[in-house]
Amino acid sequence: MSEIGSAGRDRDRDEGGRARNARPRDGLGRPLPYGEDGVERQPEGVVRSPGQTLAEAQELLDDGMPFHAHEVFEDAWKSTSEPGERALWKGLAQLAVGVTHAARGNARGSESLLRRAAEAIEPYGPERPYGIDAGGLAAWARGAADAIAEGASATAATLDLPRLCLRH
Repeated sequence: MSEIGSAGRDRDRDEGGRARNARPRDGLGRPLPYGEDGVERQPEGVVRSPGQTLAEAQELLDDGMPFHAHEVFEDAWKSTSEPGERALWKGLAQLAVGVTHAARGNARGSESLLRRAAEAIEPYGPERPYGIDAGGLAAWARGAADAIAEGASATAATLDLPRLCLRH
């Protein structure tokens, strides 16, 4: 049997024929060499309620796994057909990826994604859908991006990520 992903071999594909990378990944989603122990990835295509999405993503963020939180938000983004909701979940996914890039030490990528996330999330501030502190998250993302642009370590600039939802 051939090793998945080896040069000149069959590529890993899902039932729909889309390419999938079966390589193990570390806690920040970086690929590891085949055969190494990695962190279990989030299952793809899971349809969750907004509350379940937020609770699972918050737990992953709290556990220092922003890449995995991004995958949860991506499922929400891809499973809804309502354009306004898609934009919100996409913005939250961008926020998690911005934090992922910061944790990986990629200041440029982190700054760019945090700015994109702030722009996408900010319009939801007044309505607070599902209790999401959109205004606070957008302000935080913009502030972290500004700090990175001014030379702060991307990791340090993103350490104090606020809670996704306001407590009642």
